[in-house]
Amino acid sequence: QVQLVESGGGLVQPGGSLRLSCKTSGSGFSINTMGWSRQAPGNQRSLVAAITSGGSTNYADSVKGRFTISRDNAKNTVYLEMNSLKLEDTAVYYCNADTHNMRYWGQGTQVTVSS
Repeated sequence: QVQLVESGGGLVQPGGSLRLSCKTSGSGFSINTMGWSRQAPGNQRSLVAAITSGGSTNYADSVKGRFTISRDNAKNTVYLEMNSLKLEDTAVYYCNADTHNMRYWGQGTQVTVSS
């Protein structure tokens, strides 16, 4: 079993920045890809960014150039640096960690962009 705990969400003005963190715990599992997804009210959960164990990344078109995903394998933590935030970035953000046969999710952290 893998547990994930997100932190770093909050209220920010348009154009502002936030940094999300997601720490994993659990034993006996090798974590492959980690990522962040988001879900706004009335919408489906969608991928924001992902990073492989080797450091390759991919991003949703809507966040390219504004968001940066990174990971610290020694700390079992994945980060999402969010800059130039827009109103439409408001959502619950979830991190995920993939083993060879399972995807684990965190509980989510709220990000609200509002003036």
